[in-house]
Amino acid sequence: MIAQIKSYLKFLFSSSNQHGIHSPFVYDLATKCFCVSSKNIDNQSAKIKSFRDSLLKNTQTIEVTDFGAGSKVFKSNKREVAAIAKNAGISQKRAILLIKLVQYYKPKNILEIGTSLGIGTACLSLGNPDAKITTIEGCPETAKVANEYFNKFNFNNIKIEIGDFNETLPKAINNRKYDLIYFDGNHQKEATINYFKQCLHAIHNETIFIFDDIHWSKGMEEAWKHIKNHKKITVSIDTFQWGIVFFRKEQVKEHFIIRI
Repeated sequence: MIAQIKSYLKFLFSSSNQHGIHSPFVYDLATKCFCVSSKNIDNQSAKIKSFRDSLLKNTQTIEVTDFGAGSKVFKSNKREVAAIAKNAGISQKRAILLIKLVQYYKPKNILEIGTSLGIGTACLSLGNPDAKITTIEGCPETAKVANEYFNKFNFNNIKIEIGDFNETLPKAINNRKYDLIYFDGNHQKEATINYFKQCLHAIHNETIFIFDDIHWSKGMEEAWKHIKNHKKITVSIDTFQWGIVFFRKEQVKEHFIIRI
């Protein structure tokens, strides 16, 4: 916790808002997406809140299979669905931002690494109901709950693949190109870098990668540093919670730290 506080203070000292951005590409993203009023997506915001609220009322206990870095909150693998939604689910603020990002870029083919209970996946669907979304999840029990809620809320453009990412990720990217890949699974340095390198086979010039919890641990910060410095990355954005990278060859390599 202390390390995260120090990281956040460092972030605040180094970051700027949209007025300190000199790249037209990133300035447009900040002003036309990040800073756009959430009132523009009232309908989607209400739907994702309803989705989350329904999970928060679910008192079912499931046994979680955790292939990643584990939890800083839970001491047991037997967890109540409501507790998972409260402590591990994407926040409403970030949910709205994810919806806005998908609306802004309109990706048609989306891959999510780490479904959990599906709140983030639902955001991807709400951002573009016409997109084809593939989401992979290691835990059968959380995936089962997520799929039940996708059906309940009529998110019909989502396909879940269940199993160890070492098996499901290569299959998901085999001979495919994605417009957006959302990394929200194994929060460990080596695993994150490994998934990143694998997914480089599935990019095109306009592909976007979003990495969740880049300041979650020292290892994740090291992974983020490795990723943003990779030769194929041209533009990288640190929003503290997320790291967003672009591969646009026409862009000069730049890194931005932006408060949202």
